[in-house]
Amino acid sequence: MIQIRKSATRGKADHGWLNSMHTFSFANYYDPRYTSFGPLRVINEDKVIGGQGFGTHSHSNMEIISYVLGGALEHKDSMGTGSVLRYGDVQRMSAGSGVSHSEFNHSADEPVHFLQIWLFPDQENIAPSYQETNFSPEDKRGQLRLIASPDGAAGSLLIHQDARIYATILDGAQRLNHTLASGRGAYVQVARGQLQVNGITLEAGDALQVRDESQLTLENGNDAEVLVFDLAL
Repeated sequence: MIQIRKSATRGKADHGWLNSMHTFSFANYYDPRYTSFGPLRVINEDKVIGGQGFGTHSHSNMEIISYVLGGALEHKDSMGTGSVLRYGDVQRMSAGSGVSHSEFNHSADEPVHFLQIWLFPDQENIAPSYQETNFSPEDKRGQLRLIASPDGAAGSLLIHQDARIYATILDGAQRLNHTLASGRGAYVQVARGQLQVNGITLEAGDALQVRDESQLTLENGNDAEVLVFDLAL
């Protein structure tokens, strides 16, 4: 079963300083059809104007991943971590028993564009932790680059959930196949560009929710940057 989620059908929040598109029910957006997919709870596409951001707030028992698409995202947290993330940087924060953090646009005048991703953890109240790494365009071009996994394989970020997250940049005649094991599903989120997944044309912001399929085929990309979530369902 493949379910298409067009970009324009996502929840919308325009706060002036923040424009956010919600894949799943979040804050004031609620749709009972879209509350989560397996352990995947949130995919928010956020654009924050210069000099603005999210003030200090708290989380617990959530795996939080930020995937920066443009600009500079400044992070500070109660663990003492501070960082500025730019395109290619991916951050993982395991909120565990509780952590406070802030996220601001590091630039005074240029916008920052990123995907904020939350997954339910496979165990609660673990010690909070933080990790970040950079995956260059070359790392992702023409291949499914593992960026997060439960075992930290291949230099990926370590997440506390039976989920593997891949990123790819696909163009022209490049074609990728990904096999899904029994009992697993996939969520495919297009960050930018255009491509076909299992013959379905997707544009920037579009997504596919996949169950009971054995394989994904990604092809006919036009400067496409895509995240693929391989999830236990």
